Formats: sequence, structure tokens, C-alpha cells
Amino acid sequence: MGEGIGNGVSIDVRSAEESLSYARELVPMALVKAREVKGFLSRWKMIVSKLEQIPSCLSDLSSHPFFSKNGLCKEQLQAVSMTVKEAIELADLCLKEKYAGKLKMQSDLDALLGKLDLNLRDVRLLIKTGVLGEATLPELETAGRCRIKELFARLQIGHLEAKHKAVDTLVEVMKEDEKSVLSVIGRSNVAALVQLLTATSPRIREKTVTVICSIAESGSCESWLVSEGFLPPLIRLVESGSTVGKEKATISLQRLSMNEETARAIVGHGGVRPLIEICQIGDSVLQTAAASTLKNISAVPEVRQILAEEGIIKVMINLLDCGILLGSKEHAAECLQNLTASNENLRRSVISENGIRSLLVYLDGPLPQEPAVAALRNLVSLVTTDVLMSHDFLPRLVHVLKSGSLGAQQAAASTICRVCTSSEMKKLVGESGCITLLVRMLEAKSNSAREVAAQALSSLVTVSHNCREYKKDDKTVPNLVQLLDPSPQNTAKKYAVSCLSSLSSSKKCKKLMISYGSIGYLKKLSEMETPGAKKLLERLERGKLRSLFVRK
Repeated sequence: MGEGIGNGVSIDVRSAEESLSYARELVPMALVKAREVKGFLSRWKMIVSKLEQIPSCLSDLSSHPFFSKNGLCKEQLQAVSMTVKEAIELADLCLKEKYAGKLKMQSDLDALLGKLDLNLRDVRLLIKTGVLGEATLPELETAGRCRIKELFARLQIGHLEAKHKAVDTLVEVMKEDEKSVLSVIGRSNVAALVQLLTATSPRIREKTVTVICSIAESGSCESWLVSEGFLPPLIRLVESGSTVGKEKATISLQRLSMNEETARAIVGHGGVRPLIEICQIGDSVLQTAAASTLKNISAVPEVRQILAEEGIIKVMINLLDCGILLGSKEHAAECLQNLTASNENLRRSVISENGIRSLLVYLDGPLPQEPAVAALRNLVSLVTTDVLMSHDFLPRLVHVLKSGSLGAQQAAASTICRVCTSSEMKKLVGESGCITLLVRMLEAKSNSAREVAAQALSSLVTVSHNCREYKKDDKTVPNLVQLLDPSPQNTAKKYAVSCLSSLSSSKKCKKLMISYGSIGYLKKLSEMETPGAKKLLERLERGKLRSLFVRK
């Protein structure tokens, strides 16, 4: 157990009050002897200075009303006593000049100064952590919360091995009750974890980043993690950590990069290059987390050029082609969508790396998602019709309109609007089977989906060849008439007017428009001065009047 002391009581079995009394007895003895030493004067002056600070620290610690109820207090008092005893022993050796050699004694005195520094720092930290106050909580809460607070205190107090054990225990506690740990964590605890993340021991770094990853994923302390300096050591772990360390660090960056300021900071700290390297060689989970982080960063417009200079475009296209998991492909598609959102040079870079082919091949999957289609929409205006047709552009667009998510279908309709700049292309789109699918989109619950579908249809209807496709579908006229609703929420009405105007030369279509109530809608739209509404209303009313005369 503990080392025996003057009255025969072992240090380990002393109470906190006894340990305090013993430490207070030792300090004056140590000071007397230290001041008498004539050799190694500079070192002993510093030791005396440290010893003189101990009484006030002990007073601060003992003045806390719950000082005797916390095991950490007793441990710190025992540590202080052992260091002060060592000071007495070294002073005796110096006074008697019975040491092995000057260099050895200098080394021992330096080590003693380090221990005194650690003792003083730890006692002060113990008071600051607030762990002593946990005894004031209601009994049912105290046990669990006190244990967690004590663990966080141990991350800051004592030697490295003690901190190592505390991290191990904290990892286990988080597995059992993560919610309680997160409810207790404070800024000083986060700062302590940053220190451990830079420890020389790879195992301590790995355990620490495991805790950090849980904290980051919870979203509860993001600002503290960043402000306390987590990013540089996290990025170093991504670069050269163990397999587990890399994975946890990358997942942490993935969560933190959702914040725009943090995403910029990751770029500033050189985080892009190691993330790109993981996308090239990492395992499936790691690759997906790195791709997601880069996707988040690419959402910040001002860093997109930096990403491009690091080679992100080629890497993301390669992920689309060869990514291990579907998730990594989805992140790559969204990254390309972001990169091509507003920068024409980046769009041309994607095209030159065969990005259009890769995006279209990716859309062959069973449930196409929006990002890949949106990326295509950003690119189609920069390539010729022949290039698009060579990659089966239209059959794949039809597949998206049939089987894609609603967002993907909207992006596909928007792509049709972008690509239909010539009568030839409009005719090709009409022949592909898109028109019927766009007519069905007019029934969507989403106003934005209805609007973009109506916009695409209003573009395609200007080619007479396509009008026949419109007339074949029984849903065309009723769906378009429904979009004449004059309410402000309906943003598709101007496109519906345009489509119906093009179809109004057909007697059959005019009759259908009238029978579905278009005249009432058009009167309101005419009052609102919606483009084309008044002209279409007049045409329908003339047709209605003529039919009345015919019946008479």
C-alpha cells in the first residue's frame, strides 16, 4: 500500500483531513532545509519559490465545504506530500553532499521542480473544475454526474498514465450513457481533450479522438471544439494517425465541416490534401467520411478554387466511377454539384475530365438522386447536342423522371429547360418520352416541382411536332388548367398560360380547357395582368360564343 510515515499511518489510508494536516507539517520542514542548501543555488531558489506557494493552494482546497467528500482531494494531497518529502530528502543529500554526482543531482532537482509545478497546477485545476461542488446535487443525480465530472477532472490532473486511464474509462462510460456525459461536459473539459489529442502516446490520441468524435457527432460543443484548437491535431491524425484514429478524426471533421466558418478553417489549416488522399486510398467508411467532409467544404464558394487546385475534381469523378460505397458516390456527386454551381472554369474542368459521362453512368442506378442531375444541369449548356447524345443523355433523363427522387425529377426538368435552346433539341426531347412524364409532374404536391415541370413543357410546346404528344395525353389539359389557380403560392401559372395558349389552336383542347373551368381562372389572371392570360381568355370566349351560335 502506501509508504509509512511518522505516526505509522499509511498514506493510502489517511482521511482527507489527515492528509491535509500531514502536508502542512511537511512544507515548513522542507522550506527550512531548502533554504540551508548552499549548492545548486539557482535550482533551490526555484524550489523554495514553488514550496512557498503550496500553503495557499492547500488553504484554497481545504476551504471548499465538500473538500473531504471527494477522493480527488485526498489523492492530490498525497501527491503533494510525496513531492515535499522528496524535496526534504534531496535537501538532506545536498546538505551532507552525499549525492552520486552533480549531473545526477541536477537531473533529480529538475525532476522535482517538474513535480512541484504539476502539483500546484493540479490543485488549482481541481478547484476550477467544479468537481468538488457535485456533492451539492440531489443524491440520485450525484453518483453518476459526480463520477463523470471526476473523470473529466482526471483528464487534466496528474501524470500521463493517470490521464490515460481516465480516457479509457470515459470511452466506456460514453458507450453506456453518452447523454449523461454530454450533459456534464464544459469548456475546460474540451480544452483538456485538446491537450491529450497532442500526447506522444498513439493509444492516448486514439482514445481521445474517439471521445471527441462522439462529442462532435452530438453537435453539442462544436464552437468549443473549434475555439479550443481541435482542428490542427485532428488534421494531423487524418494525415498520419492509426486506422481508428484516422477514421474518428475524419468523422469528427465531417460533422464540424457542416459549419461554414469551420469549413473555411479546415482549408486554412491544410485539411484538404489529406482528405483528398483518403478519397483515393482509404477504406470504405473512411472514404465516405472524407468525401462527405469535402462535399461540406465545397459548399463554401470562396474555397472552391483552392479545392480545384488540390485536384478535387478528378478525385470526385473517380469516386463516382469507382467509389466503394454508394454513400461516397452520393457525396462525390454533391461535391461536383457545388463546384459547378457558379464557376464556369470549374465547369469546363469537370467536362474535360469526362465528368458528364461519369455523372450520366451514375444515374443508371435504381433511385437517382438530385445532386448528380443538378451537376449535369450546370454543365449541359457548355457542350454540344452530339456530345450529350453520345452518352445516352435523353434515355437517362427519362429514367430520372420515371424513377428518381422528387428532387432529382425537378433537377431533370430544370435540365430540360437549360438544354432546349434549339428546335432540334426540343424535338429530340419530345420524341424521348419526357413530355408525358413532365405532365405527370404537374400533379406533384410540391409547388416548385409543378413550376419547373410547367416551365419545361412551355418550352417544348413551341415545336409543332411536340404538340401532338401533348394532345395524346388526356392529363395534359386538366393538369395545366389546375395550374391557372391565381393564388400567390402558385408560381407555375404563367407557364400554364403559355402552354395552353400554344394548344388553344386545337378545337378539342379548347373545349377541354373550357369544360375544366379555365375561363374563370383566366378572368382573374387577366385582372392580375399575367402575361398571355387576356389573349387566351379572348380566344376561348370567342370559341365558346361560336359554339353557342352553332347549337342555335
